[in-house]
Amino acid sequence: MPSQSKLTIIKDKQQIQFDMRKHMKIIAVSLMFSLLICLSSGLFAQTEAPPPPQTHGVGGEIPGGGAPIGEGVIMLIAMGAAYGARKIYQKRSKLAE
Repeated sequence: MPSQSKLTIIKDKQQIQFDMRKHMKIIAVSLMFSLLICLSSGLFAQTEAPPPPQTHGVGGEIPGGGAPIGEGVIMLIAMGAAYGARKIYQKRSKLAE
């Protein structure tokens, strides 16, 4: 039967090996993440935008095609207000209990 000090040494070695594996995993994941970020930066490159056509802005042409956005903004504000009112109602009813 091994002595107490030998068992402690074996447990310490196992703990050190476990700690080392944990640190190696952290280093490996960090390295892979860093490489992913560094190597993918070239994917964000874009070419220069083409020049606008010669008739752009001439003859009353509205940039964006005159798309109506007023109704969408009103609906967005109304839905946000309704959501906020619902959340306030839920909080107050929960506090009342």
